[in-house]
Amino acid sequence: MSRVGLEGQVAVVTGAARGVGELLARKLSARGAKVALVGLEPEALKEVSGRLHSDSGHWYADVTDHVAMARVAREVKERFGKVDIVVANAGVANGGPFLDSDPEAWRRVIEVNLIGSAVTARAFLPVLIESRGYLLQVASLAAITPAPMMTAYCASKSGVEAYAHSLRAEVGHQGVRVGVAYLSWTDTDMVRGADQDEVMRELRQRLPWPSNKTYPLGPAVDRIVAGIERRAGHVYGQWWLRGMQGVRGYLPGLIGTVGRREMRRFAPRLQGMRTGLVGAGGAADEQERAVRRN
Repeated sequence: MSRVGLEGQVAVVTGAARGVGELLARKLSARGAKVALVGLEPEALKEVSGRLHSDSGHWYADVTDHVAMARVAREVKERFGKVDIVVANAGVANGGPFLDSDPEAWRRVIEVNLIGSAVTARAFLPVLIESRGYLLQVASLAAITPAPMMTAYCASKSGVEAYAHSLRAEVGHQGVRVGVAYLSWTDTDMVRGADQDEVMRELRQRLPWPSNKTYPLGPAVDRIVAGIERRAGHVYGQWWLRGMQGVRGYLPGLIGTVGRREMRRFAPRLQGMRTGLVGAGGAADEQERAVRRN
């Protein structure tokens, strides 16, 4: 597939304060793209924007807020004149047994990862139609295979995968391409935050190779950038994820059998697990909601 040069393109990246979003913004900027950073941490976004190689701006917004995201889309268009690329990357996660999970945190994972992605697309699709641009939805290995102790995250990432595939069929005739990016465990604040729980860390280590490894962030983001340049329908942050597509139909039954055995093994240690959002991004989201309540 031919590649589209990024020089002069305008890219929007949500969840851009850290992790995948931050490094993606840097790499897009290094290739000449103008970048709009969107997230909940204005100071961190400002710092990222200040380190970019090209023209950039940063916008404070909760991706689940329709009014705020519509304002961001309007202001980005006014600032840069167009939008060519939107990467719906913002996401949070929690872990632990479903029955003991914090209902608010569980719901928030769905709201940010699934509803927030849809709100982002709703806000930016009009300008993407104008530019015949590209929307990349960041999903996960969790969209391909279920996993115990990750009910909210798996549900949200399966949801965004299905939503993005449906949207691709709707907007293709208007010149907009839609892609889905898949990442396995990648070295981000979110994954490091999940690993702080001993049970979650050990469960992950017991997964079969190569799904039990933590992968470096740089090569995964390089693959995403290459996918954006190709306007690819599917982007794989780790080489082996493409092969998972061919066997995904067998995975729920397999995980159901193996997972039952593993949960029996870990059952005595499940009491007292942290049930809130994980990592620095999760902490920022929880802090933002606490401010709103007060």
